[in-house]
Amino acid sequence: MARLVVLASSSPFRRELLARLQIPFETAVPEADESPLPGEVPAATAQRLAEAKARAVAQRYPDALIIGSDQVAASGSERFGKPGRRENATAQLRRMRGKEVVFHTGLCLLNSASNRAQVRCIDTYVGFRKLSDAEIESYLDKEDALNCAGSAKSEGLGISLLCYLRGDDPNALVGLPLIALCDMLRAEGLHLP
Repeated sequence: MARLVVLASSSPFRRELLARLQIPFETAVPEADESPLPGEVPAATAQRLAEAKARAVAQRYPDALIIGSDQVAASGSERFGKPGRRENATAQLRRMRGKEVVFHTGLCLLNSASNRAQVRCIDTYVGFRKLSDAEIESYLDKEDALNCAGSAKSEGLGISLLCYLRGDDPNALVGLPLIALCDMLRAEGLHLP
């Protein structure tokens, strides 16, 4: 019998990405404090939270492969989370314009039966154009970007805000690095094409 795969996330974007692998899975909402620790660098935050999310649902699934993922966007010492409100999205995009922002996507695959956790961070380097205030407002009029880190959905109209995107997995920027995940799943004995 194949081991149950569980996505520890309420994100519709991650659910949609995982469905591309054409494997059956369940979703579970993790309860995890997403605050960074004092002095913690963004990549470490993303990895720690990805594992914390997987472990948060492990008691409910004692014999499963549990996927946790988290993303932290940063430029220098400034972090960009989910804006939640349009005013916050406008302010974020103004601060990011003309800059490179690194989206650190933490990924964890936890085998809850063995307690083995594979954890990685996949970085995506995103260059934002020197956006005018009018371009920012026009974008936010057309796209609901209030629930994504950095206020720009690269899988939608947000791609028009960028001058480049560099990384090993284009899915990482959307929130679930499928290339790394496939490697992790294979290491746990799950057969993928």
